[in-house]
Amino acid sequence: RGMDANEYACKVMPAEKSLGVVIRSAEWIGQGRAETREQKPDMQTATNEAAESDEADFAEPAPSLAAVPPSPSLPADVPIELQGDDITLTFGDRRYRVRGLKKNTTYETLKVNVMATREGLDDRVLLDSFDLAVAKQRTAFEKQAAAEIGVREEIVHYDMGQLLKTLEMLREKEIENTLKPKAASVALSPEDHAEAMHLLTSPDLIQRIVNAFDRCGLVGERTNKLVAFLAAVSRKLDDPLAIIIQSSSAAGKTALMDALLALMPKEERVRYSAMTGKALFYITETSLKHKILAISEEEGAEQATYALKLLQSEGQLTIASTGKDPKDGKLVTQEYHVEGPVMIILTTTAIEIDEELLNRCIVLTVDETQEQTRAIHQLQRERETLEGLMTKREADRIRRIFQNAQRLLRSLHVVNPYARELTFGDGRTRARRDHMKYLTLIRTIALLFQYQRPHHWIGEGAERIEYIVVTLADIALANELAREVLGRSLDELPPQSRRLLQLIDEMVESECRRLKMKRTDFHFSRRRLRERIGWNETQLRVHMARLVDLEYLLIHRGGRGQSFVYELLYEKSGSDRPVLFALAEVDTLGATTTQTSRGETVTSRSDTPELAGGSRAVRGGFAASSRGEETSEKASADAGSAQSRIKTSLQALLRAERKRGVVRSRSGDGRDHGRTAWRPGVLRRLSRRRKTS
Repeated sequence: RGMDANEYACKVMPAEKSLGVVIRSAEWIGQGRAETREQKPDMQTATNEAAESDEADFAEPAPSLAAVPPSPSLPADVPIELQGDDITLTFGDRRYRVRGLKKNTTYETLKVNVMATREGLDDRVLLDSFDLAVAKQRTAFEKQAAAEIGVREEIVHYDMGQLLKTLEMLREKEIENTLKPKAASVALSPEDHAEAMHLLTSPDLIQRIVNAFDRCGLVGERTNKLVAFLAAVSRKLDDPLAIIIQSSSAAGKTALMDALLALMPKEERVRYSAMTGKALFYITETSLKHKILAISEEEGAEQATYALKLLQSEGQLTIASTGKDPKDGKLVTQEYHVEGPVMIILTTTAIEIDEELLNRCIVLTVDETQEQTRAIHQLQRERETLEGLMTKREADRIRRIFQNAQRLLRSLHVVNPYARELTFGDGRTRARRDHMKYLTLIRTIALLFQYQRPHHWIGEGAERIEYIVVTLADIALANELAREVLGRSLDELPPQSRRLLQLIDEMVESECRRLKMKRTDFHFSRRRLRERIGWNETQLRVHMARLVDLEYLLIHRGGRGQSFVYELLYEKSGSDRPVLFALAEVDTLGATTTQTSRGETVTSRSDTPELAGGSRAVRGGFAASSRGEETSEKASADAGSAQSRIKTSLQALLRAERKRGVVRSRSGDGRDHGRTAWRPGVLRRLSRRRKTS
């Protein structure tokens, strides 16, 4: 600015090239019509013209813009080119490439990476990262860019103003698209809507869910399929379920999660491979609300365990953090809030899981039997055939139907008229949370059948509430699933350790029968067991250590000094799978409570207080105590006689166990001295064996 051609040529390098670019890019800024020349002016003529217009350079420049078709969402005079994450704006011979705009998720900052270039000066480039919304940083960039690409600072200042307005508009649109609920943008065609409604109104909906998993490549595992699917549906409730799929490596836990997520709408599921400790606190406020949060491995979210526990139990996250005020730069306290509820699903191979996270979730274990392996191999071979190719195409259609059906499900209130009649085991403190899982499972089943149930309303005007009513069929299915999946919470062993115990018991039983020896005399090494069952050394060592700690195995010193052998202290009795027995039978519920067409609860129980004890033997004494003094005394007498029968039964059991040699007397001479040495593990198993009493 203010230089003649000679002075400018003396200060720039290389002089010939730089001065040539300035002359070729000179623009008409005078009054009237610009003169046209048929021939290219020589250097001397161009220099004289530049010197004559020296004073006019002080006027405000008005650079011309390239005639590029503008984007319909941007100002008409701003040429812009979008290519992936790169944004390129062109002003005459000046180009500005911008990166990093998508990282700006708030309106306060606009930190980007800008590269300024000029046509004909390929070796003159300025690349810098700065906050375009801060005037001081923007001014510094303008000065550096003007000196680097060889234009007046006022021209770069004009370009930065246009760049700022364009990027602000793009950022606002990006934030609006992020905050906009994606589910509302999914519109179903009449054909898709009809197919989804046909599925939701099907009388055999439960069997169709199981068949859908089979057609999508997951064989067996009926209980796991149904529980996982219902847990995903529970995201529509205010307190959804959470799932942990626990198994050994390569057993198929990821396949179960993949098959489940494939049946859910894409816009209602969020999946991560790993997660840092504070990641969930800074996520978009409503990005997880009523959605599925899937994490491939629990180890990848170990640091975020605290946030997952809060999100599951409280349904929201709130954190106070320090940050800089964009106006004055001072540190201020900023609050971040994440809304729930969210359904959480994790997979893991670990046997040691955070106990507080574990008791908030339903634990599913993958079938690792040899029969299941054969079924998987058969399915894998079928996929290679022509029929397998056709089945794959059919699976895509099934997934689409189920995804559309999930989009049609609504969040409704669910009323359980049988809630007061339900029972649940109360022997452990953990049962307080397991009981809520059981009730949520019932409500989820009713919600799934919302298009097959009459809808009821209560209240008037804005306070009118729509709800559906639980049926006995819902409770029956919930009992079937809860007896198995919630029964695992009663087991002191992880699923893999329980499986190892079963394999050891089978080996010991077989060898004792072959060698004709007692179980207490049979000892085995870890190497012998590894060769028998085919487990690797690390897996076997971890789970055997758990069995030793819980006194299912007893260690003896071997014959080579430092070696060890094991004795099995466990003896199989009945089913090895823990089952939840304390659930109310459906037939007793049907005999006491019915539901009218208007949703009103009507009881068929008479006024006689003794009926409570007869229909609910598990808790008849407690119910009868509130129905009169005479009945209360009768219930107390019944409770006392029950304790007497239990004591007699345990004494008889103790004598029988002593005769069998399982319980040894303290003196070791075989005689009963009245004081018995009990192992804690034996006592647990004996009480479990007589739990029906």
